[in-house]
Amino acid sequence: MKAFTTLTTTAAPLTDHDRLMANVDTDMIIPKQFLKTTEREGLSEGLFYELKTLADGSPNPDFVLNKPAAQNAGILIAGENFGCGSSREHAPWALLDQGITCVIAPSFADIFFNNCFKNGILPIALPAHICEALAGQTGGANHQFTVDLAAQTITTPDGEVLNFDVDEGRKATLLEGLDDIAVSLTAESSISKFEEQRRLAMPWLAGAQT
Repeated sequence: MKAFTTLTTTAAPLTDHDRLMANVDTDMIIPKQFLKTTEREGLSEGLFYELKTLADGSPNPDFVLNKPAAQNAGILIAGENFGCGSSREHAPWALLDQGITCVIAPSFADIFFNNCFKNGILPIALPAHICEALAGQTGGANHQFTVDLAAQTITTPDGEVLNFDVDEGRKATLLEGLDDIAVSLTAESSISKFEEQRRLAMPWLAGAQT
């Protein structure tokens, strides 16, 4: 998993009638027809498919991620309860494949929130009025945001510095680029020692004759 330290990029606001979209579920993030693979590459094709694609299959020019200014956005700003619905891990995978490594919203569904950290995405919860204000500063390629995980700050295009909270354990694993398996492997020597002690004390568990 790629480490998350600092991110300087443009941001894309996910809006509906000029308001940040609330209750964006995982089926909206990536519809079920794109879940037939366990490969993580190529999933951006299905990201927000029903929003970014017109009925005839052509790109929706009004969808934010289809607009030239948001093509390389690394931050997504959304409304409350982002990532609700099913627990599909393809949702953060699709965001990553699009190049989005930070999602800012007033609140997140628990499973999606946890899956973000496990896949190298930083989810940041900020009050709704602040999220709306940030969305108002996403005007184009020159509107750069900087997210500093170590300092737990967001620097906006107008120079304002905002603080955010993050669990210290999750912060550490993101900074080091450690997924769940990698975290377990940091204790590999202790695990091996335990397994050897157990083998000697209970050889029958390993199929040895007593």
